[in-house]
Amino acid sequence: MTLTFVFLINLCGLLYHCGCQSIWNGAADRCNIHQQGVRHCPWCSHGDLGYYTVLALILIPQLAISVSPGRWSWRARLVASLAAFPLLGGVIALAMGWMDGYW
Repeated sequence: MTLTFVFLINLCGLLYHCGCQSIWNGAADRCNIHQQGVRHCPWCSHGDLGYYTVLALILIPQLAISVSPGRWSWRARLVASLAAFPLLGGVIALAMGWMDGYW
């Protein structure tokens, strides 16, 4: 889940091509939300509420995968939790991009 916190901004830039970069490289400084006359990145344009909503929609399933009872080994749980990050992020990005008319 730490990777989700650290790399969520990278996923934003990858999926929306909005200019967002890694935290250590300026984060949203180059995001298109700072430009007039262009469509704005759906994750960044919703401010803190949007960010925390996206984060929760990814972290809650990751947490459920990690701690749910079952016979999965810790390795299987780790792989599934890590895989949930780009998969859920992609689904959320498609939904928000469509709702905001980004594409």
